[in-house]
Amino acid sequence: MKLRSLCTQFLCLSAMGISLLSSGQAQTGTSARSTVTAPVSDSKMITLAGNVRPEANALNDRGAVDGAMRLDHMLLQLKRPAEREAALTAKIESMHRPGSPDFHQWLTAEELGADYGPSAKDIAEVTGWLKSHGFEVNEVSKSGMVVDFSGSAAQVNSAFRTEMHTLKVRGESHIANMQNPQIPAALAEVVVGVSSLSDFRPKPANKGISAARIDGASKGIVARAAKPEGASPDFTTNAGFQAVVPDDLHTIYNFGPVYGRGVTGKGETVVVIENTNVYSTADWVTFRSTFGLSKYTKGSFRQVHPGGCKNPGVLIGNDGEAILDAEYASAAAPNAAIVLASCADTQTTFGGLLAINALINLPLPPPVISISYGECEAGLGAAGNATYSTAYQQASAEGVSVFVSSGDEGAASCDANQPAAQFGIAVSGFASTQYNVAVGGTDFGDTYAGTVSTYWSAKNNATFGSAKSYIPEIPWNDSCASTLITNTVGYNVPFGKNGFCNSAEGEAFFLTTASGSGGPSNCAYGNTSPLNGTAADSGTCKGYKKPNYQRSLFGNPADGVRDLPDVSLFAANGVWGHYYVFCYSQPAPGAGGAPCTGDPSNWSGAGGTSFAAPIVAGIQALVDQSTGTPQGNPNYVYYALARQEFGGAGNNSCSATLGNGVDSTCTFYDVTLGDMDVNCLGKFNCYTPSGTNGVLSVSSKAYEKAYNSNAGWDFATGIGTLNVNNLIKNWDKAFQ
Repeated sequence: MKLRSLCTQFLCLSAMGISLLSSGQAQTGTSARSTVTAPVSDSKMITLAGNVRPEANALNDRGAVDGAMRLDHMLLQLKRPAEREAALTAKIESMHRPGSPDFHQWLTAEELGADYGPSAKDIAEVTGWLKSHGFEVNEVSKSGMVVDFSGSAAQVNSAFRTEMHTLKVRGESHIANMQNPQIPAALAEVVVGVSSLSDFRPKPANKGISAARIDGASKGIVARAAKPEGASPDFTTNAGFQAVVPDDLHTIYNFGPVYGRGVTGKGETVVVIENTNVYSTADWVTFRSTFGLSKYTKGSFRQVHPGGCKNPGVLIGNDGEAILDAEYASAAAPNAAIVLASCADTQTTFGGLLAINALINLPLPPPVISISYGECEAGLGAAGNATYSTAYQQASAEGVSVFVSSGDEGAASCDANQPAAQFGIAVSGFASTQYNVAVGGTDFGDTYAGTVSTYWSAKNNATFGSAKSYIPEIPWNDSCASTLITNTVGYNVPFGKNGFCNSAEGEAFFLTTASGSGGPSNCAYGNTSPLNGTAADSGTCKGYKKPNYQRSLFGNPADGVRDLPDVSLFAANGVWGHYYVFCYSQPAPGAGGAPCTGDPSNWSGAGGTSFAAPIVAGIQALVDQSTGTPQGNPNYVYYALARQEFGGAGNNSCSATLGNGVDSTCTFYDVTLGDMDVNCLGKFNCYTPSGTNGVLSVSSKAYEKAYNSNAGWDFATGIGTLNVNNLIKNWDKAFQ
């Protein structure tokens, strides 16, 4: 029986709520060097820099919280001795190198703890110090890298010498630490820091149908683009909009031959990470039956709360994220088991992070995980970034493939859901580690090119599909900074007082950061400048080192850091007339739900890389079924195949602008037209030669858009999008 096919064990243990992380089960690690060589004393403390939220400032401060406030399931992130970290890094590289004796010889969490974790003595020193301050140590992870502990705000103040205060930020109340935490100097070589001491939550990476579309401006773009051929195709809102459904995805990205060979995800599991349950499991069933997926009878859906974590119930709004993740993972792998793993948020810890840590410490972790939430590196802080990086690193060593949405805010991930970028170029710390696949977003370029009827049928089929073939793609971008939108509405440039972003129409409908995200990692370590309002990459910030798999790829810059995204998929929310339909029947006001009855064009519609990530995760389930084994970090294969396809100068025959004329042998569709640039305000990476609204730029003094699509790899869409059939056929040829 192949490894990871025992998913029933994972499901049963999770469903029974059995905690596999008791504090008494920390690995002994007898061969590990102890880094705690002096007595642990509060008389000599050091400061853990880079762990104060930028919002925790005097302007937002509303005073200290009640010292009795309960702070449950705080996570203390540990680190390995340097030689063990180096050994594990080399081991993971070897695990992903064909021909190596380590190839696909995945480790368990217990083996990671014993062979690569901190020493038992160091862990005991850490937990002993926590207990000496009255904290309850709930558990130590099997890998030995995370200590889960609980206590009060007063205890945090006493132990870590940081005060917890209430903040008022953009009209919302929050809590956060006001000073960088401190720890005894004796623990400096084993403790990274507390993953989070605030209640600022990561943001779901989905966007409702664009305001421009709702208010009619997007229809104006459609009208002003090169005129579509013939009659308006069907499955629309009767206004020229193509609603994308599973059948369309299968046609556009060439799933059909894969399904025809019986590779449908049967026997595989995809886990979507959430901090909520779905509103109704019946929505998943309705989605599958309406769009022709119920014929794949082995497909299933269930919700679990791994490690015995608290059931979060239904968090209105985020439950829309949860159901679309589950539905579109199933759309890609219709015979797979889709498992929603959720834990309740605590005052300081994202429930999804609790779920991830519980899953990767199971005896048999799930083979594929999808995460559709994000927070910029500067917002996560040094300890928060380390926690996600270490968790994904563990997953990679265990053979788990982790897919993370790159974000929905262009290269301005510290400005998610804002009408303008203010904090400069930044990426999501959820997605920027070396150990996950960052999934970006595209739109279809047929409306811009005036070829809509070439690619969409005038009538729907029985499962509401109307796409005819692969469709030209451009980066997803709703902003007035988009040069394609700018030119279509009749402006030469988006910037300046006479540019589109400062026009009446631009300001009314297109001031938004909604756009597929990418960019260079620039604040995974260190900290931003303490001055209020500084750029995301200011101070001592620096990015993750460029991973080996990303080096020497045509188009990828020699910048020395991890660059996002890796691959992309359709993620638009309607600005050019294309968006996703999903079943989300939540009736609460403002949730965005709709009854899943009648014509699906009246169902909920949205876009975002939160659709793209679970779809690509579902594609990985197909790869796993085809190869017969989990693959760990798929980036090693993606980039090897991209080198073969792009060579040293790119491959014009694989350009996405060719649409149905693209070469049938391409594994990746290389997006080369358009950009993901967004509008901005202020002085950080904001080119504003005149007028109020500028455009995000590498330079504030010249127009160097952040970022354009180009041949080969680029920040707008990474390697590009996927031909699923060719990806699976070529998987084992990656290193030939």
